[in-house]
Amino acid sequence: MNRLDTLFATKKTNVLNIYCTAGYPQLQSTNEVLMALQNNGADIIELGMPYSDPLADGEVIQASSTVALQNGMTIEKLFEQLQDTRNTIHVPIILMGYMNPILQFGIEKFCTAAKDAGVDGVILPDLPMYEFETMYKELFEKNGLHFIFLVTPETGEERIRKIDSLCSGFIYAVSSSSTTGKNKAIEQQEDYFKKLQQLQLKNPVLVGFGIKDRQTFTAACTYTNGAIIGTAYIRALQNATDINQTTKEFLNSITG
Repeated sequence: MNRLDTLFATKKTNVLNIYCTAGYPQLQSTNEVLMALQNNGADIIELGMPYSDPLADGEVIQASSTVALQNGMTIEKLFEQLQDTRNTIHVPIILMGYMNPILQFGIEKFCTAAKDAGVDGVILPDLPMYEFETMYKELFEKNGLHFIFLVTPETGEERIRKIDSLCSGFIYAVSSSSTTGKNKAIEQQEDYFKKLQQLQLKNPVLVGFGIKDRQTFTAACTYTNGAIIGTAYIRALQNATDINQTTKEFLNSITG
C-alpha cells in the first residue's frame, strides 16, 4: 500500500505536509532535512525539484531553487541522494516540480527512478489534466506513484469532480490564486473550504499557499484534512546553523 494511503487511512485531520527544496541550503542537506522533518512531526514531506522558472512559486521558494541549482542539484543527483533514504525515512515523500526538466530527464526514466527511490507521489502544476489522462496516467500508476492535482477558489465544480476522478493521494487546494507566499488570509477562504467539504470528494484535501503558523494551520484544517507549509519553513532554514533544532522549533510552533 502506498504510504499516502496508509497515512490517510489512519489520520483524517491535521495532516501536516512540509515543503522543502532538494539541495537546500547546501547540496548535501537533502537527507538531513528529510530526517529532521520526520523526527519532529511532519506527516508528509513535499520535496521540491529546483527549476529555473518555477511558475507557481513565490520569491522565497524561487530563491531556494536558485541556491540549490547553484549548489549543483539536478534530478539525477536527487535520485542519487534518495537511493538509501527508505532505510531511515518512513513518512510519505512527494516530489514537486515542473515538466520541462522531467521531459529532459525522460519521463519514463523519471517514474522508474522515483519508484525505486520509494517516492509516493508527484505534483507537476504545469502538466495539463488532458495530457496527464491521455499520455501519462498509466505510466504513473504502473510505478505506484500517486498524481496530485491542484484546485483553486476559481475551479468550477465540474472540473473539481473530474480532478477528483483522476487524482490520487490527495487534492492540493490552493488557498488563493497567486504564487506561494503571497495570499489572501486563510480565514477569508472559509466559503471555499466549505464548498470542497460539501462536495464529499473521494480524495483527502490538503490546503496550501498562505499556511505559515499555528493560526493559519488550524484555520485550514477546520474544513479539510490538513495543510501544506512551504515558504515559512524555507525562510526558517535560510539562516539555520542546526537544521534539526531549527526544524524542531518551527514544527513545534505550528503544532504545539
